[in-house]
Amino acid sequence: MLTNPVVISIIVMGVLCLARLNVLLAILISALVAGILGGLGIEKSISILISGMAGNLETALSYILLGALASAIAQTNLTTILIHYIAKFVQNRRLMFCLSLAFFACFSQNLIPVHIAFIPILIPPLIPLMNRLKIDRRAVACALTFGLKAPYVSFGAGFGLIFHTILRDQLNQNGVQVDLNDVASVMWIGGTCMFVGLLLGIFVFYRKPREYQNTYLSKKEMENLEKPNMQRKDFAVLLGAIIAFVVQLWIGSLPLGGLCGLVVMVLLGGIAWGEIDSVMENGFKMMAFIAFVMLVAAGFGAVLKETGAITTLVDYVATLTQGKLLGAFMMLLVGLFITLGIGTSFGTIPIIAAIYCPLALTLGFSPAAIILLVGIAGALGDAGSPASDSTLGPTSGLNIDKQHNHIWDTCVPTFLMYNIPLILGGTLAAVVL
Repeated sequence: MLTNPVVISIIVMGVLCLARLNVLLAILISALVAGILGGLGIEKSISILISGMAGNLETALSYILLGALASAIAQTNLTTILIHYIAKFVQNRRLMFCLSLAFFACFSQNLIPVHIAFIPILIPPLIPLMNRLKIDRRAVACALTFGLKAPYVSFGAGFGLIFHTILRDQLNQNGVQVDLNDVASVMWIGGTCMFVGLLLGIFVFYRKPREYQNTYLSKKEMENLEKPNMQRKDFAVLLGAIIAFVVQLWIGSLPLGGLCGLVVMVLLGGIAWGEIDSVMENGFKMMAFIAFVMLVAAGFGAVLKETGAITTLVDYVATLTQGKLLGAFMMLLVGLFITLGIGTSFGTIPIIAAIYCPLALTLGFSPAAIILLVGIAGALGDAGSPASDSTLGPTSGLNIDKQHNHIWDTCVPTFLMYNIPLILGGTLAAVVL
């Protein structure tokens, strides 16, 4: 197992990231390590990586256009108005702020399925308020990641419906006949495990005050936060943001929604013609790096799949598992490694279901337990992966003033708070069900 290219490359990526090497370089190096160890060679590995980047092209373009929208909104009074009313609601209650953020973030997956689209728009204006309340941004990262992940794991609506449908279809194709109601009846356990992690992160590990420098807004802007005043430009930008949201829900295309929103802002005067370049440049500054990380992460996942080492890893675990407790634990652990590498829960399930279903049936697991095992094995690693949008999204908003480290302030906290409860809770629940 320790000589498997998937395991080695993910360990390399983790070590390089923890050593504070740029995450983009860490993923590139890890992809080459996986390709070379998997017998692909350097040239073929690079070729597969580049072609595999196409898997996240839409996501990357979405990030760029969302960055431009966020830049346009940041130049209006909408940010000060938002801060004013949220500050009035939470007052000086740091923990209430984090819990409220987690609650509202949950809507982005089910009720209003915009995924990460809200983060670069909502979070940067709240940075001065977080600084004033001395909120540890690691707690905020945990809150945001919970909102991005727990709802689709637990509930079959929005992105959750997609996740549950993939899970149902893959189980049915591999000898475990279930329906969506069966999936929903057990996957709430995964959400409960994550909720425990959220409470631990906010109330135990990251509850202490933490000081940050107020660099995002000028002193004058800070003084004006209590004086919200809507102007014509603000209404134009607000309408553009609403158009972007509506188009995304109606058409199902986040890039098209972002483009339509920007066009409306320009036509109505929310963005002056001479300011378009500035708005786009600021959007690039905010989101371009995250977008490129997503592209390279898709390439890394393509290299891992091409080596065939993922199937080998799953097959190897199948030979080790004797007994339900060890079998459940090993299946979840391998799921964690795979998702850490490819950066998507949705893509992990088809990879592992073909082996996990017959293995789980052989070990005597019930259909409910198999649903939970495959579902949580797929979801594991999405929180904490340097290449996942569940971590890249929060970082894109929290690092607007360059005081939030992607690895140590987002990936490590979310990895610890969510993956450990998911492994422990998933293992015990699968044995009991």
